[in-house]
Amino acid sequence: MNNQPLTADQLLKEPAANYMNDGQQSFFRDLLLEQRRELQERIELEFQALREFQPESDPVDTGSNEEQRQWQLRMLEREKKLLDKIDQALERLAKGDYGWCDETGEPIGLKRLLLRPTATLCVEAKERQEQREKHLSEH
Repeated sequence: MNNQPLTADQLLKEPAANYMNDGQQSFFRDLLLEQRRELQERIELEFQALREFQPESDPVDTGSNEEQRQWQLRMLEREKKLLDKIDQALERLAKGDYGWCDETGEPIGLKRLLLRPTATLCVEAKERQEQREKHLSEH
């Protein structure tokens, strides 16, 4: 038994019967923890930039700086939401629910999880959700 961590290529070559086995769970746990660490570093850098913000005396610069500050705040808000999703995914891993669609109970699929490790819906369920949202926004 090889105790080396799986690569994404090896993960995709595994038989379907191996879905969410220990090796795959370990792969996604490591991936999520690495993404979490990188995200926390970015958030800290953004907070640092906001703390170092110096108001300008020129009204044009003030407006431009305020726009930049608002953009940074929106970015921080999105990154905080992603951090929450990563934490929820790590929680699902700990409970053994990771990789299974919240709506159907079917596998989300390795390809989808590699693209979006925080996914909670399989492709079909996500498409239905988007159709419902589109329908509601049109009415």
